[in-house]
Amino acid sequence: MTQETLLLLHEKYPHVAEAGELLPLAFQVVRFKMAGAARKSVRRGEGRAVPVDELPLPSSGEDPERAAARSELRVRLLAAIGGLGERCREIFRMKLEGRGFEEIRAHFGVASINTVYTWDARCRKSLLEKMGGRWEALP
Repeated sequence: MTQETLLLLHEKYPHVAEAGELLPLAFQVVRFKMAGAARKSVRRGEGRAVPVDELPLPSSGEDPERAAARSELRVRLLAAIGGLGERCREIFRMKLEGRGFEEIRAHFGVASINTVYTWDARCRKSLLEKMGGRWEALP
C-alpha cells in the first residue's frame, strides 16, 4: 500500500486498527460502490435502453395498410354521398367549407335554425345508413 492510501484509510476509517480488518472493510467499500453504480444506472435508464440496431426505421410515407383503409373508406363515403339528395349534399358541402348553421339557414332561406338542425341530423342518419350502418369497414 502506498502512503496516500494508508493516510486515506486512517482519516476515513480511524476505527480500523488491525490489518485483518482491512479485508471486510474493502468488501464493504466495494458493495457500496456497486450499489451506487446500480442506482446511477437505473437513474440514467441504462437498463431500459434499446440497441439502435433494433429500432424500427421511420417510414417516410403513410402505413400501407392505413392508406388502403383510408382509400376504401373514401370510395365508400363518396358513393354514399352521391346517393343522397341535393339538399343533404349541399349541407355537407357548406359544413366542410366551415360555414355555421346560421349561414346554412340563410342560404336555404328557412325561418328557423332548428329546421337546419333537423335536416342535418336526418342527412347524417341517411349517410350512415348508406355506409352500411357503420363508419368503419366491415371486418
